[in-house]
Amino acid sequence: MKTARKKTTPPAPKRILIVDDHPMMREGLSQLIAGDSALVLCGEAKNTAEGLDAISRLSPDLVLADISLPDRNGLELIKDALALQPELKILAISMHDEAFYAERVLRAGARGYIMKHEGGHRIAAAIKQVLEGRVYVSDNISTKILNQFSGRRAAPGKSSVGGLSDREFEVFQLIGGGKSTREIAGQLHLSVKTVEVHRLNIKNKLVLKTSAELIREAVRWVESQGAAE
Repeated sequence: MKTARKKTTPPAPKRILIVDDHPMMREGLSQLIAGDSALVLCGEAKNTAEGLDAISRLSPDLVLADISLPDRNGLELIKDALALQPELKILAISMHDEAFYAERVLRAGARGYIMKHEGGHRIAAAIKQVLEGRVYVSDNISTKILNQFSGRRAAPGKSSVGGLSDREFEVFQLIGGGKSTREIAGQLHLSVKTVEVHRLNIKNKLVLKTSAELIREAVRWVESQGAAE
């Protein structure tokens, strides 16, 4: 007598949340997710506040997050999201230079970084790799990180924005966006005195003597990043 075979239940699709302020990018990622039966889109958000709310409500398996969001720095989204759900997997997808942002994103707790221009095939591969518990970065960044661990660091040069802490970098970006010290304090929920200390530390790290030089450097940086969009 033949025994009936037990039907195996396929695993539930992984729940993906998109946090990006560009509607066309959200649409493109939504279509990419819809084309993979192992994935399902559980929600979308266009800024950090909406993203954190969606993470609390929807408990996604993976967050696809831009790091340039209109209300707060995407690095802060990563940190706050992991405070809510420490096991949450986050893949940063950005148009900004990976040479500067990838390591910073990984230090914040994300599991990968990929440039938006890489296209659907590579983004899909990155999603799969992160969901499998591995870290995704480009070959160039992987080599750079391995060289650092092996002690083969790049030769020191002029002080750069890369040496700023995440909070200092956030203040630096807001200065470049035309925000005053008081406005920055309000947006970041800091005291004016704390912002002034950050400004001083930024000037020291970037070897800038005056506030005018700091503003010029910050504006130049923000404009150079905007040109990449």
